Amino acid sequence: GCYEQLGQQGSKDPRRLRTHCLTFQRYKFKKKWAVTLPKITCSRLALQYFDMNYSLQFGELWPSIRISLLSEQKYGALVNNFSQGPTVIQKLSTLNARDFIFEAQRSVSDLQSDTLKDSKVVKEANEFPLEADVLEPQTQHLPKKQASSLMSSLLYSSLSCFTFSRGDISRFPSPRSDIFGHLEYYLMDAASLLPVLALNVPPDSDVLDMCAAPGGKMLALLLAGNCRHLTANDMSISRSGRLRRVLLSYIPRELRTEDKVRITSWDGRNWGENESSAYDRVLVDAPCTTDRHSLLEEDNNIFHRLRTKERQMLPKVQVELLVAALQTVKPGGEVVYSTCSLSQLQNEYVVQRAVELASSEHGIHTELQDLSCFREIFKNIFNFSTDCRIGELVLPHLTANFGPMYFCKLKRLP
Repeated sequence: GCYEQLGQQGSKDPRRLRTHCLTFQRYKFKKKWAVTLPKITCSRLALQYFDMNYSLQFGELWPSIRISLLSEQKYGALVNNFSQGPTVIQKLSTLNARDFIFEAQRSVSDLQSDTLKDSKVVKEANEFPLEADVLEPQTQHLPKKQASSLMSSLLYSSLSCFTFSRGDISRFPSPRSDIFGHLEYYLMDAASLLPVLALNVPPDSDVLDMCAAPGGKMLALLLAGNCRHLTANDMSISRSGRLRRVLLSYIPRELRTEDKVRITSWDGRNWGENESSAYDRVLVDAPCTTDRHSLLEEDNNIFHRLRTKERQMLPKVQVELLVAALQTVKPGGEVVYSTCSLSQLQNEYVVQRAVELASSEHGIHTELQDLSCFREIFKNIFNFSTDCRIGELVLPHLTANFGPMYFCKLKRLP
């Protein structure tokens, strides 16, 4: 390019124009910031985000939770009741693994025995009045009606899931197939079974698993044997394909027919409009920041820069899914909402907002169900938060590195 300049030194006429020409040169090695500056990985970005938010939420507990999230996760082996059950249980027992559901059933039995004794004490006390301070220790341990129902249901659960003891970091071998091609057990985060147990599915129920992939909770619902019909949904077609593979690997052909289990790929947010008041129980294992995965895996990481908008929209999507679940459950039916995130914004606040919207926009009223008995029943297996205002939260811990797993139960009032 050229430009003109007036009155240069040495010019006889100061008004005379002088023309200068510029030559632009492109260097062979141009510095590119996108290449030369260090890249921040998705997992590193996730860690920075969690440090900033969870250090405020958990305070002095965060360093312990943080190191646990960054360490190897513990798994549970969910026994396939349709495989060679007794043989599998014996095999897992020889590994020094324990069936944590069976142990919980023993705890429930002991608690119910204590409750009967306490009730007898109270009855006798009413017949022969004593001082109030003598009765108080017995009465304060009586379970609430909701907790009693949950414990009774757990007592007769047909599920078996083996875990290694606290502090034991042994790994389960990969499951083998039996003579019918069914795998012996399904490896999963044992804390993921808690939402299924909390759902408390009664016999002959129509159940919806709204966000079913990868399929562990769907499988547990089928193994429990109380579903008259199960609808397993995931909006992703590829993830729905994974659900089908789980069915093929674990469930006999005669039990995976369309009249017993259906796999769909709908947007769960529209479910309330499509099938209103249709199910006895609904499980919403909502998409979330999947905290542990985000810290350890780069593939399909929600903290990828191309998924920033998706991540920011998570609480809104979660609220819409839970509202849809409250619409599609029958009056008197129950909904369990769960995530594998520690975030209050994705957990308690989502439940609170969904309850408000369901009431104001759809006239649906709900009742929060008490799940505090889970803390007592499973205290030897999982590390529970004591600061969760709504629902329950399993915190990762080095000696019991399950979770995170948040779950909350709502009942739709008639």
